[in-house]
Amino acid sequence: MQFYYGNKMVHRVLDEAEFWKQQEAEHTVVIREVVPNLEQRFVRQLEQFELAFQQTKGRVVRYIETLIRSRGCIPPHLEHQILQLVDFALRESQQFIILFNQILAESEAVRNNLTAQVVINHIRRESEYFIGIAQTILCAR
Repeated sequence: MQFYYGNKMVHRVLDEAEFWKQQEAEHTVVIREVVPNLEQRFVRQLEQFELAFQQTKGRVVRYIETLIRSRGCIPPHLEHQILQLVDFALRESQQFIILFNQILAESEAVRNNLTAQVVINHIRRESEYFIGIAQTILCAR
């Protein structure tokens, strides 16, 4: 993400959140496909994250639509609500990474699947990228 958006940074972070929540939802499917014999407890957790990411993305889209209708005038209370959502999305991604750590440490199916390990680590880096963006925006406010 570029940081030359100035007072449009709230718009940009919502765009990023929308994109990354969609990616994270899709990543839950990728992991389940790459590891067809993944333990049921992890499958259930990934399904729960998929739903959660879709719900978060929906909230982000509603704020994007609100910003479009506001024509660039963001009241302080709306900006505060958006930043709270970004913080929530960041923490959600952190929890997703914790699940990756559990899967990598505890899943026999993943332990025996080098491709799955590479994919999960790649997905982790992508979630970490979103976390970095979100933290930068939150710290700048």
